[in-house]
Amino acid sequence: MSRGFVKEGDQEETPIIPPRAALPAGATNYVTPTGMKLLRKEREQLENERANLATTHEQQRRIELAVLNGKLDLLNERIVLARILDPTTQPKDEVRFGATVTYKISTAPTPQKFQIVGVDEADVAKRKIAFVAPIAVALTGHKVGDVAPFNMGGKATVLKVISIEY
Repeated sequence: MSRGFVKEGDQEETPIIPPRAALPAGATNYVTPTGMKLLRKEREQLENERANLATTHEQQRRIELAVLNGKLDLLNERIVLARILDPTTQPKDEVRFGATVTYKISTAPTPQKFQIVGVDEADVAKRKIAFVAPIAVALTGHKVGDVAPFNMGGKATVLKVISIEY
């Protein structure tokens, strides 16, 4: 049927499905064992939400189901592509995926600390950053005492590795 014969109120908008955290094209989706557990838990929550959808209005229900199914599709794709890297298998004296790094920015008065994790596990409030974040990339491969050049807001600075924990 032509769209010209459909009442304006009957037309459904395509739901917007929020994208997942960005993973650069061609990058491997590394996750910690904890990150994988979180992804699986998120999938279980979305499946439960879909199974227990309380909306009774048919149009609203279709929209909510489309959003949940879209989120599940994106999540399942991320899980299938995930490669678990156990931080305990990394070299202990070098900044690698899964490391908790204490470092000092040459222009800052105090050291900073964060863990390098997968893009889905990253949470700045929990001091976890994605392995693809510029600061994580700059520090990866360095050892305690090493300095790494880093461009911060257009200004060249130096990061010094103070400690590495796994």
